[in-house]
Amino acid sequence: MQFEKITLVGVGLLGGSLGLAVRQRRLAGRVEGYVRRAASVIECEKIGVVDRATDDLAAAVKDADLVVLCTPLAQMRRLTEQFLPSLKRGAIVTDVGSVKASVVAELESLVASAGAHFVGGHPMAGAEKVGSSAARADLFEDAVCVITPTAKSSSEAVRRVEEFWKSLGARPLRLAPEAHDDLVARSSHLPHVVAAELANYILSPVHPKEQAQLCAGGFRDSTRIASGSPEMWRDIALANRVNLDRVLGVFIEDLQEFQHALEHGDAKAVEEFFVKAKQRRDAWRAPNSHPAE
Repeated sequence: MQFEKITLVGVGLLGGSLGLAVRQRRLAGRVEGYVRRAASVIECEKIGVVDRATDDLAAAVKDADLVVLCTPLAQMRRLTEQFLPSLKRGAIVTDVGSVKASVVAELESLVASAGAHFVGGHPMAGAEKVGSSAARADLFEDAVCVITPTAKSSSEAVRRVEEFWKSLGARPLRLAPEAHDDLVARSSHLPHVVAAELANYILSPVHPKEQAQLCAGGFRDSTRIASGSPEMWRDIALANRVNLDRVLGVFIEDLQEFQHALEHGDAKAVEEFFVKAKQRRDAWRAPNSHPAE
């Protein structure tokens, strides 16, 4: 048992999956979850993602050795400010947010003021489904989990957070918060914008009614993540807007080059576009590449 008590602030897909995995692996004496609605208390306990759920934030956090923020990014600071008086001295606070620089900048000193430790985290795992009912105990197995310590971080707290994720089957990777945000802008945030625009454009009601009937496997696979939480992705896009804006610009330029090749009937350039994409993706999916979902 790594912790006597773990508190999950937010028990949706990621929080619920954490709860299931922690309970299955017996990594804590008890797991408590904070939820916003009374109805969610019953649902979480019925599904078994936590030992106890409550809509009382202070009660949920009291005496916790590890607190994991599993809420949309825009809620993290407000909730941390609310539970700070109940936070145990020496406790560790971490998160699962998809943007790290702003979260670390806001929460590290705030948590330190209560005599506790903040260590940023981001498991590269998820799904388009939302809510605790979609939780899976194996969600984090073989997934990369980025840990973003700073010069102010407690080395012991960082070690314990890394060991926690290893115990869930994940593979910790240390990065500076800013480096993380630059990389995920390309590999995670940009693909979601592209998937959303494909869904917006192709399924627009301005097209003939037969359009949707011609959307098959390729469209389904390419747009799967567009069914994710709009609230969560709004927060992510805005929190990482500088990086996302930059990579969107490069992406649009690349598409314009392909468009130029089409306009000029440049068969060689068109083929090279698809050949390069296939080679790079096949190499990424090779057994030794350890891709993160």
